[in-house]
Amino acid sequence: MADIAGVRRQTHNRFLNMYELDAVTDSGRHFPYYVASRAESEEGLKLRTGVNRPDGVLIYALYGEEHDRVVLIRQYRYPLGGYLYEFPAGLVEQEEDQREAAIREFHEETGLTLTPLEADPMYEAPRFTTAGLTDESCAAVYGYASGTVSDSFLEDAEDLQIVLADREEARRILREEPVAIMCAYQLMHFIHDEKPFAFLQQDS
Repeated sequence: MADIAGVRRQTHNRFLNMYELDAVTDSGRHFPYYVASRAESEEGLKLRTGVNRPDGVLIYALYGEEHDRVVLIRQYRYPLGGYLYEFPAGLVEQEEDQREAAIREFHEETGLTLTPLEADPMYEAPRFTTAGLTDESCAAVYGYASGTVSDSFLEDAEDLQIVLADREEARRILREEPVAIMCAYQLMHFIHDEKPFAFLQQDS
């Protein structure tokens, strides 16, 4: 069975750190494996805690009287050197649950007010983003948006535009634009579900 014989922290940053694992193959061979993590110490790594608490939250929200527009952001992402379409998202603070974080982050990024939906926990459970590179996990929160769009709450390092996309624009974005994978999957629901959030109401 594969195993981890040791962990060495390589960086000391506020939001993201690199850890070198002394990984052991099923045959007993040792090799270095590198993991990026939101954890500030080895003890906080999910491989140590065994607990999948969400590091972040993404928000799938519908806007308008007919709930016929989806709230997206088009954000400059430094690792890509370009813009990416995403859902509003952010980090979950230690004292928050994911819905509290979603309401706060949604307002900070868009100026809008989020009213979360009650959903089966299996739809909101934290899921891993890129498990070959990081132990980061994100939870999804679904809801309805109201209010007036504003970028006045953004931080200086955030370069983004708020997009209220109807189904036609969502199709164009999927065809022509770089899109984050979770956003792309949910846009497929938005395009094809006649009833808002129909997939959340299906029997389990």
